[in-house]
Amino acid sequence: MVTVHNNMTVSMLAEILGKPVDHVFELMLHIKKHDTSRYDNPRAVIDNVRVIEDIVQKSGLKYQLKADPSKLKEKPDKDAYRRPPPTDPSVEVKRPPVVTIMGHVDHGKTTLLDALRKSNVVSTEFGGITQHIGAFSVKLVHSDEKIAFLDTPGHAAFSAMRSRGAHVTDIVVLVVAADDGVMEQTIESIRYARDAGVAVIVAINKCDKPEADVERVKRELLSAGVELEEYGGDVQAVCISAVRRQGLLELQESIATLAELLELKTEQTGLVEGVVLESRTDPGKGKLATALVQRGTLQKGAYLVAGTCWAKVRSLHDESGKHLQKVTPATPVEIVGWKELPSAGSEILQVETEQRAREVVRYRSDMKMDQKLEEDQLAIQGKIDTHLKWYKAELEKKRLQGRKRRIRPTWRARESVERTHPHLGIIIRGDVDGSVEAIVDVVATYHSSKCDLDVVSYGVGAVSETDVDLATTFNGIIYAFNVQTADSVTHLAAEQGVQIRQHNVIYKLVDDLKEAITARLPFVDKEEIIGEGNVLQEFKITIRGKQIPVAGCRCTRGNLQKKSLFRLVRDDEVIHEGTVASLKNFKTEVDSIKTDMECGVMFENAVDVHFQTGDKLICYNVSKVSDTLNWDLGFQSK
Repeated sequence: MVTVHNNMTVSMLAEILGKPVDHVFELMLHIKKHDTSRYDNPRAVIDNVRVIEDIVQKSGLKYQLKADPSKLKEKPDKDAYRRPPPTDPSVEVKRPPVVTIMGHVDHGKTTLLDALRKSNVVSTEFGGITQHIGAFSVKLVHSDEKIAFLDTPGHAAFSAMRSRGAHVTDIVVLVVAADDGVMEQTIESIRYARDAGVAVIVAINKCDKPEADVERVKRELLSAGVELEEYGGDVQAVCISAVRRQGLLELQESIATLAELLELKTEQTGLVEGVVLESRTDPGKGKLATALVQRGTLQKGAYLVAGTCWAKVRSLHDESGKHLQKVTPATPVEIVGWKELPSAGSEILQVETEQRAREVVRYRSDMKMDQKLEEDQLAIQGKIDTHLKWYKAELEKKRLQGRKRRIRPTWRARESVERTHPHLGIIIRGDVDGSVEAIVDVVATYHSSKCDLDVVSYGVGAVSETDVDLATTFNGIIYAFNVQTADSVTHLAAEQGVQIRQHNVIYKLVDDLKEAITARLPFVDKEEIIGEGNVLQEFKITIRGKQIPVAGCRCTRGNLQKKSLFRLVRDDEVIHEGTVASLKNFKTEVDSIKTDMECGVMFENAVDVHFQTGDKLICYNVSKVSDTLNWDLGFQSK
């Protein structure tokens, strides 16, 4: 396959074909339909694309026609970008630090923030674990200064949220429980902080517990690469008890001191820059995003772009729902007015007008579509190449068999026409973008050949009738995470036999999903050994003129039952498996033989199977049981 375009020179075409220029001239002599007389030198431009096509085909190659690069106009860059750093340092003013609370699940991160802002968030968290990024400002107890706090989930499923929190922060407060020590998500949080290049303060929580071992925690932190000040490093460690509100003043002072050393400054003027932390649809406010302003001052009426979404700011709210007139840097805010929900982690940029916002979004969408088209083209070409490889192999096989006739390609049936393999399609709806992202990330860890798992659709918002129709088409299940379902949708789902499973704790949703997959697995055979025996000698009896071998054996364990299956094993190799026609104790036909009893065993329809002294007979039953699913999630349910 070669790529050609109009207005190629003779030498360019020869180079693409991998042939000398004379080859192209020679083929032109055989082209009768078009005038090729004017293409008489290597620099001659072939302005008739049909001539190029004929030359390629006569060279025995396939071609792909593209537009003439000389006539392609490069698209002007209409994207929006961050402003360059200010040349005059005097325009920058001091700003509050952005502090991210990180650590393992259940180590007390949210309880610590409750104590710092004297609220009770943990009681509103389902399952007692944070499942969103909580962003808010806290005024320090003995100071007028503010600190912007981000509370990231500690549960293993929310890895992407922790990474996002680490990359938008100035200081990471690593919470480690004194009675539990360094755990998996603790180490992951350390890695995120190190990768983001941010300063770390360790808060050793639950120091009031009798089983607390602070020194052990410090040693484990050192092993994890966190060098505390008392070990010659530069990382501060503060012992606290979030429940008893002990050590909080020391922690605040440590944060304030470190912030002073970092000399955090930014501009409060100019176009706004920030980052999306979460996005969701509120029944009353519509589409909104929790964001962190990093530069400039955000006000109502501003035009913002984030990814391929834009907004005209209708209102601004703090974490308690209070209306704000303006938002300065290092301040978390809830922005209302988005036309579409931006993805968590997207960069927010302010533009001058609505026309400019639409232009940026349109340009980004076009670039995204071009990239997708290029990826699709590569995938299509890959499938074509695979088919051609198969076709040539089949052709060679027929030639070796002496057949000369042409083979017609036999395309494989579409996989989606009929599924014979176990399959589960799921539709995911969640309250915020981060939660949906976490669930999709967990599903992406599923790799099992026993049952296919497909995410048919996912997104933020309540379950809709379209979701029910999709679930019906794909015989799937709808998972609604922390969102309500309208009665009309529930009624439609019941009519169509679609299950809508509501959850508000991620690990319970995952457990439910594992059960749903397991329920679709086919039954497997489970073997239960009920007895064993040793062959002492082979006897032969005559039945209808045929010599039939019989094993004289002794039961060494369990019972030998006539109705069960038997396996003959010799030197760890299976010789025969099947049912028995006769089981006798001396001359009496019996149904079972107990341990240490002798018997005669004759296989059914196995006249060619012979026994040797020392062979082993294994008696067993086979039952159908549900298959099990081996899915390593990287975390365990509570």
